[in-house]
Order: sequence, then structure tokens, then C-alpha cells
Amino acid sequence: MIEEKLAEAERKAWDALGRYKFLMFGYWAAIWVHMNSMSPAKRSNPFNRLVQMAREAKRQ
Repeated sequence: MIEEKLAEAERKAWDALGRYKFLMFGYWAAIWVHMNSMSPAKRSNPFNRLVQMAREAKRQ
């Protein structure tokens, strides 16, 4: 059940980002992080590349 919810949250986050719905992206990304914290099998964050890009842009 948690795995299904993780997949749904990730899909909805990427969809929102692709439609310039930044607030909804943040909402679904936060849902993913919260669900992942409750999952017995912790997955790596699928938004890590975005975080790294943001940190790089901030440094420039």
C-alpha cells in the first residue's frame, strides 16, 4: 500500500512540475518524503537531481 502511494505521489509531483504548478509539486514531493519516512524500505529521493541543480544555481 505504501509503495503504491509513493508511486502516486512521485507521478503527481512530476506531473505538477511539468505543468509549472510549483506549489502542487512541493505538496506532492512533501507527501512522497513523508510516505517514504514511514516505509520499511527507504527509497532514494527521486527529486535529488532537482535539489542538486538548485544548489548549483544558487552558488552561481
